[in-house]
Amino acid sequence: MKAAIVDLRYRMTDVLSAVERGETVTVTYRGKPKARIVPISEKQEMHDITKHPVFGMWKDREDMKDPAAWVRKLRQGRRFDI
Repeated sequence: MKAAIVDLRYRMTDVLSAVERGETVTVTYRGKPKARIVPISEKQEMHDITKHPVFGMWKDREDMKDPAAWVRKLRQGRRFDI
């Protein structure tokens, strides 16, 4: 099924019904395909971001124990003594 942006705005129920039936909906903007809405199968699982290897990679850094102070320090301008 193809659906224009206007269809998403005014006929979203019909678009979601098509997806629920197992159809893939191609979203078009000015006649050109821009996105695809696909049904979620039972086999697909939600990914747990905490399982990603880079999650928590800076947990041992001493300078980031207080994130608010770290950001404040970053936002400080450089001070030049003239």
